[in-house]
Amino acid sequence: MSAAVLSVFVEQAKTKYILENPKSASLYEKACLYMPGGNTRSVLHVDPFPLTFVKGEGANATDADGHSYVDLVGNYTAGLYGHSNPTIRSALLSALDAGLSLCSATPYETDLAQAVCDRFPSIEQVRFTNSGTEGNLMALAAAKAFTKKEKILVFGHGYHGGVLLFPDEKEPHGITVPHGFVVGRYNDVERTRQIIKGNASQLAAVLVEPMLGSGGCLPASREFLQMLRTETQSVGALLIFDEVMTSRLSPGGLQLTTGIIPDLTTLGKYIGGGMPFGAFGGRRDIMALFDPRSPSYIPHAGTFNNESLSMKGGYVGLTEVYTPEVATRHNENGDAFRARLNNVAEGTSMRWTGIGSLMNVHFSPKKCETVQEIFGLKDQSLRSLLYFDMLKAGFHLAKRGFIALSLEVTPEHEERFCEAVKEFLDRHQEFVRLQEA
Repeated sequence: MSAAVLSVFVEQAKTKYILENPKSASLYEKACLYMPGGNTRSVLHVDPFPLTFVKGEGANATDADGHSYVDLVGNYTAGLYGHSNPTIRSALLSALDAGLSLCSATPYETDLAQAVCDRFPSIEQVRFTNSGTEGNLMALAAAKAFTKKEKILVFGHGYHGGVLLFPDEKEPHGITVPHGFVVGRYNDVERTRQIIKGNASQLAAVLVEPMLGSGGCLPASREFLQMLRTETQSVGALLIFDEVMTSRLSPGGLQLTTGIIPDLTTLGKYIGGGMPFGAFGGRRDIMALFDPRSPSYIPHAGTFNNESLSMKGGYVGLTEVYTPEVATRHNENGDAFRARLNNVAEGTSMRWTGIGSLMNVHFSPKKCETVQEIFGLKDQSLRSLLYFDMLKAGFHLAKRGFIALSLEVTPEHEERFCEAVKEFLDRHQEFVRLQEA
């Protein structure tokens, strides 16, 4: 079937979507009066308009028109605990009862700092921020100050926050802070090795996701990460792991499972217990740059860096809910779920990539083992069709085909989703049939 025919199916799905969601449409029109594009978080936009959710409970979310969905987006990994975990809720209420905006140190921040340092092998000391974006910005500041060098190596299709995104392997463009960025190719061992050697005298740091998140849930090879570790040490640059998304993929992030320990790690998302949160931490000698007892310390401000809700919610989440045992079990379940989805898709162009509880769908004749294979196919119409079809089946996933399993997603939810995907493939077999690349 031609792309033109596929586009007709997508438009028909959009038409049904419009008819079935009049209240979300009306709320979107009102939002557009006061916010450009009707939103203040670009990833949430959906053509012709996004759903407006009005309630969440457990793994379920309900929209303004009364439709209920199993939430598989998981707030892009931040919603690990679901929408109403009683232990998290109790912690947040106790923090509220103790008073907000105390403008002082609190016991909560020390508790959470200890829990973070205990969980992540690279983090000897940590400082908190309000987002993963801020955590990455501060980690880069630390790297430049510590090494007294200026250049930062990043990778095409990497995402390190709203002002640190690199949509391809060309020179940095779009919204980036004014660092001296060099853009490499993810998982390309020899090409990256030469970039590091060629910039040795100026390279302050390599900033890398151990698995691309927004870039399609493509894991880094161990060989690639080990090369980064070896070569940064050889040229006096720091290795920074952005584990804002991947920290949940084991008790201690992907650095624990790979055994490759960076100099600095950035965190965010779920670790705040569902509240706004970010962090950066690492070797004690690097983090000492931020010690205000030193006459030449680097100031690190932030009105809400230690606000009570994220500190208390985060501590209880890490120590009572997402314990190491739970983290291991949750990601083993995610691996099994992804394997089932790939079994359902056997013989079609659908591929599911990822690690543990994070995964992304792709439609390609290739195996989607490299960035080039994932992003070489320009037409994303099948993803759009899948998005609308899954909504009809009662499942909400990201429009880019991303899934982040919360602890509230049950085996029964997963089984139903596998059935919905199988029905999608059967219904649209003319579009997903494998053809020559």
